[in-house]
Amino acid sequence: MHSSICRIGVFYDGSFFTGAQQYFYINNFGWLHPLPFHGLIEYFVRKQEQSFSNHKVVYASWHQGLFSASQSSEHQMKLERNRHLDLIHAGVEPRYIPMSQSQVEKGVDVALAVNAMEVGLDGKIDIAVLVTGDGDFVPLARTLMKHGLRVAAVYFEYEHHHKGKDYQAFINKRLLDTCNYTLNINTLEKDREYKVLFNGLFRQAEQFRDTSPNN
Repeated sequence: MHSSICRIGVFYDGSFFTGAQQYFYINNFGWLHPLPFHGLIEYFVRKQEQSFSNHKVVYASWHQGLFSASQSSEHQMKLERNRHLDLIHAGVEPRYIPMSQSQVEKGVDVALAVNAMEVGLDGKIDIAVLVTGDGDFVPLARTLMKHGLRVAAVYFEYEHHHKGKDYQAFINKRLLDTCNYTLNINTLEKDREYKVLFNGLFRQAEQFRDTSPNN
């Protein structure tokens, strides 16, 4: 028998979400913020898990590589500080990993998977939401499901060229086929049911002009 509250855990692939923030910003949507993002996730899960009377994000963590101060510009450090504060306000636990000397993220996927396993198998959540499109998380999704959790992949899907730079995101088909539930955020802009929630994901662009990814 279910408890009255469906407990949701959200596990962010930070680079994946950061890329989406940049994409939406340069396309004049505004700054994608994790706090209303959780509200959208709760609404989506409510539609899938109707045996519960309430649905709440009770845990969230952010996993990403972090450059040292000597490797970062003043603008980049300011942007990262603002993003860090956004995560704190949204109740997201930042779990950064130092970038390698080759400036490549290493160990981030493993850290996310270990964190999701610890939280999921400890009985603290009913639904694990993976904010990623990376097919490397298929074994994680299958393991969580084997232990009785439902797994949702919430992802972005876009392709855009801006000022000589390509912005793109997609979900690996194996991960798409593995998870219990999937949600493509980019399709919600024109979805009548989700349009208001989608528009509410963004702060106005002028509020972040000094920390824009393009400044």
